[in-house]
Amino acid sequence: MIYLDNAATTKTCDEAIKAMTPYMNEKYGNPSSAYEFGNTGKEIMDEGRKKLAKIINCSPEEIYYTSGGTEGDNFAIKQVAKTFRGRGRHIITTKIEHHAVLHSCQAMEREGFKVTYLDVDKNGRIRLNELVNAITNETVLISVMHANNEIGTIEPIAKIGEIARKTGVLFHTDAVQSFCHIPIDAKHMNIDLLSASSHKFHGPKGVGFMYVRDGVKIYPFMDGGSQEKNLRAGTGNVPGIVGMVTAAAKAHDNMRKNVKYIVGLRDYFISRITREISGIKLNGHPVYRLPNNINITINGVDGSVLMVMLDLKGICVSTGSACTQNNSTPSHVLLATGLNEEEAGSSIRLTLSEENTKEEIDYTIDTLKEEVRKLREKS
Repeated sequence: MIYLDNAATTKTCDEAIKAMTPYMNEKYGNPSSAYEFGNTGKEIMDEGRKKLAKIINCSPEEIYYTSGGTEGDNFAIKQVAKTFRGRGRHIITTKIEHHAVLHSCQAMEREGFKVTYLDVDKNGRIRLNELVNAITNETVLISVMHANNEIGTIEPIAKIGEIARKTGVLFHTDAVQSFCHIPIDAKHMNIDLLSASSHKFHGPKGVGFMYVRDGVKIYPFMDGGSQEKNLRAGTGNVPGIVGMVTAAAKAHDNMRKNVKYIVGLRDYFISRITREISGIKLNGHPVYRLPNNINITINGVDGSVLMVMLDLKGICVSTGSACTQNNSTPSHVLLATGLNEEEAGSSIRLTLSEENTKEEIDYTIDTLKEEVRKLREKS
């Protein structure tokens, strides 16, 4: 099997699995317990906050554990809206956000909020002047993802944060695809809330974290116990947190080396595929792009059919977000960049990791050439 869908999920690294195991069968105490056996879990969770905080340049007290990116996006958008609804009922986001953001915003619209969905340019970047013009006295939150999960475009987060801070609007960024893949500095970028998910950087599934800037007071997201400083009730997922922090530390320590290697593979793939297959269009920004992302439109083929044909050859790719693979409608991200429905339906996404090899890339390209030829001959 050749796995080229790392934006959907990554393989849990051996170091994370090894670190997690003792907290499932030896040190399994409840971290909220008062006795020493449970306190071991609390201590390792607090140590994890320090390590995550160091990666994004914040305080450990600003790190809150969650079940992943979807919860984090819901957490940020719904709780900011509910907390500050007395000050205003307007949210700004973009048309290319993950559905965890878009559906959370739609939920708030049903509660009387107005949401502005910003357009993007052909490369998937927002226009800062349109963001500025969209801000009103009623605006309480701006939510713009750091990097897009489908086309890999990196947004000008630091400039967005500066605009938000100057206008007194809170700024949330979905950093699920970017954390430990490209640098993040929460203070420098003027980020107020950030969500991340473990399984996108070789940690286990079902765990993530939120950064909430000190001074941002919001209503609790989950009621029950007093965990996570009363913001998120529920017994701490100690094994998952240990695995996440271990994976994050490894990914961060090796980020520069990994990026250099993955970009080399990515650019080699793009160079070959655009030379050797006609009618190829690269989607997303050519420069401000995640190191591992390749999203291409291939004229004359059905992306979903091509995905299945590649699967039969042992190659895992996708046609977009894993959360929408069972949805037959064209990608909302690609449509927002100006592609028509036929072009969007002719697109596939490949996302690499440091575990991929040049031999795998060559095999994938050769297989793509053959399968595209077959599909075009049938059409």
